[in-house]
Amino acid sequence: MRLWDSRTRWSLLEPARGHLSWTVLDRLVAGARRAGLPVLLSFGGTPGWASPGGPRTPYGDGSRTSPPDRPADWTDFVHAVAARYRGRIQAYELWSLAPSPHYWTGGAEELARMARGAAAVLRRDDPAATVVCPSMAGLREPSAQEFLLRFAAAGGYQDCDAAGVKLTQRSPAGPPEDFVRLQEIIERTFHRAGVHPPLWNTGTAYEIAETAPLSEREAVDHAVRFYLVGLYLRYRRSYFYDWGGTRLPVVLQTEGGPPTAAGRAVGALQGWLRGARIGSCGSGRADGLPAHVWQCRFLLPPDASGRPVPAVIRWADRGSAPVPTGAGARAVRRLDGRTGPAGRTVTVTGEPLMITYRPGRA
Repeated sequence: MRLWDSRTRWSLLEPARGHLSWTVLDRLVAGARRAGLPVLLSFGGTPGWASPGGPRTPYGDGSRTSPPDRPADWTDFVHAVAARYRGRIQAYELWSLAPSPHYWTGGAEELARMARGAAAVLRRDDPAATVVCPSMAGLREPSAQEFLLRFAAAGGYQDCDAAGVKLTQRSPAGPPEDFVRLQEIIERTFHRAGVHPPLWNTGTAYEIAETAPLSEREAVDHAVRFYLVGLYLRYRRSYFYDWGGTRLPVVLQTEGGPPTAAGRAVGALQGWLRGARIGSCGSGRADGLPAHVWQCRFLLPPDASGRPVPAVIRWADRGSAPVPTGAGARAVRRLDGRTGPAGRTVTVTGEPLMITYRPGRA
C-alpha cells in the first residue's frame, strides 16, 4: 500500500518545526498491518515553515515545491518517522513526482543531496526498510530525462535499493500498453546515466485528475492490464493511483464503498496469481501471436498431482483475434469468475483471460 494523497505529506506530519502529528499515519499503518499489506510511504510537500519563500504545491496546506532552507529539517523529519515506524513501514519513497513543477522546483543536485541524506538516516534507524529513490515523472520529455541524468551524476542513486518512476500512458485514459514505449526511453536514459537500479512504478501523472472516467468495460480492461503490463516489463512493484478516488479514468473503489467492477477484476487477477511464478512474456508475431495480442506465462501452485500448473494470460490492446489455445489446454478462466473447458481456439479481446494447462504442457 502506497501512502500519498493520504494526508501524510511532510507538511501535514510536521506542521511546525519539531511538532509531529502522527494520528493519520498511525491509523493507516495499523490498518495496513491488520490487512497484511506492506507500506510504502512517499515523501513530499516541504512545509511552509521550512521553505517560506518557495513556490506552493497544488495542495491547500501551505506546502512548498522547494527544498528546505535548512537541510537538517529534512533529515530530522526522516529520523522522526523512521524511529517511530521501524519495522512497520516497509519502504520509503524519498520524494514523489520530480521534476514536475507542481511537486519539485529544486535542482537535480539538491534532490540528490536530500536523497543521500535521507537514505543515510533510514539505513541507521530502520536498516530493514527498502529505500526507493525519488520517482521521476514526465520521462517522455527531454527535460525530464536530463534531470534524471543530473540526479544520477550527483550520486542520487548510489544509496537506494530501487528507483521510482511514473510509468504513464500518453494520455491518462490511454491503454496501459503505452507503458512499453515509455519503458524503452526509461531504459535508455538509465543506460546513459550508467546506473541500472530495480524499478518501481509508484503512480501516475498530475494530469490524471483532469480526465473523465472510462466506461465500465474499458475500466475493467485497463485496470487489470495495468498490472499485467507491469509484469511484462519486469517491474518489481506497480502501485495503482488511486484507491478511494472518484474523479479518475479508472475507479477501483470509492472511499467507504464496495469495489467497482474494475476493482473486482483486479481482485480476480490477484486470485489467479496467488502463489504463482512468472515465466516469459511476449507480444505479437515475434511471440507467435496475432498483432496486438499479448501474453505472460506462469506456473501456478501444484494441483492434486503435486505438479505446478502451467497457465498463460492473454489479452489484446485493440480489437479481438482468435488464438489457438495449444496442446494440453484444460480450462479458460474469465475475470467475472466464469470457467469453461478450453477449445482449440479462444477469442482474445481487451479483457484478459487465463488458460490453464495439464501439468507438463504449455
